[in-house]
Amino acid sequence: MNMEENKLTSPNLENAQEENLENSLRPQTLEEYIGQNKIKENMKIYIEAAKKRGEPLDHCLFYGPPGLGKTTLSNIISNEMKSNIKITSGPAITKPGELAAILTNLSEFDVLFIDEIHRLNKNVEEILYPALEDFTLDIILGKGPSARSIRIDLPKFTLIGATTKAGSLTTPLRDRFGIIHKLELYNTEDLKTIVKRSSKILNVNIDEMAAMEIARRSRGTPRIANRLLKRVRDYASVLGDGEITLKIAKIALNKLEIDELGLDETDRKILDVMITGYGGRPVGIETLATTLGEEIDTIEDVYEPYLVQIGFIARTPRGRIPLPPAYKHLGKGDSSLFQI
Repeated sequence: MNMEENKLTSPNLENAQEENLENSLRPQTLEEYIGQNKIKENMKIYIEAAKKRGEPLDHCLFYGPPGLGKTTLSNIISNEMKSNIKITSGPAITKPGELAAILTNLSEFDVLFIDEIHRLNKNVEEILYPALEDFTLDIILGKGPSARSIRIDLPKFTLIGATTKAGSLTTPLRDRFGIIHKLELYNTEDLKTIVKRSSKILNVNIDEMAAMEIARRSRGTPRIANRLLKRVRDYASVLGDGEITLKIAKIALNKLEIDELGLDETDRKILDVMITGYGGRPVGIETLATTLGEEIDTIEDVYEPYLVQIGFIARTPRGRIPLPPAYKHLGKGDSSLFQI
């Protein structure tokens, strides 16, 4: 039994409370949504135009590393359009009939959110094409010579797809999205604003410097910023009077082994393997994953984007290579000593 099934069959009060807490930290409107300003400005125009025409919003595709707010943005779009949202994921839809059941249960102007849409089954994906273009569903009844096709009209809806791997989407599916946006990693100022907003929701006092410290160590990701805030809050309640100060924040984050740049133990291990294990030479992602005992997807989606953004590693046709700032950060000496 997987984790999701366990949560469904054995409801846990603590898990439910944690989920409710997580949901309470999510902004509900575009005005509350912090960061991603270009996307936010564009979506305001698209939503307002769709409402003026009395039409559903065009189908949207959001892509980027995990934790940047793709699901949150989808819920906001649903709220702004004053419509209902149905949430599912690519791996959860294994048969065409399952997708057909979801589509036929939608109401006019509903939003259907499919997370990890790049993992949709090929047969499932094909029946999605007419649904996206013409709001119709083609179903085959029977088998062999007696098989016949019937067409079902669907309510006009908006599909929002989210993926960490836009390159894995098939061209026919990607071409059917009218709005495509890439979510970028957040800057420190925006993350500080998110931390301060979340602390108010959690009824925790936090000073300016402590909020900045948490933001700096959050890897450009709101989800991580909120997670760190909750853990620092725990330290503040036990070691202090409940208020998060810079001193408490540093103690907590150091205990969590998150350094000044937001790198954790796995990040440092990746860099150490590249620098020490492979002498700074190009290393393939498969080799790196095998050496570390991590999944390729985990390295590519969770760890690599931030390490690339801060200039610690580079992707080349021959493989990944560590860059001089990585050597300096780990105290590994002069990178010019290594053959790259």
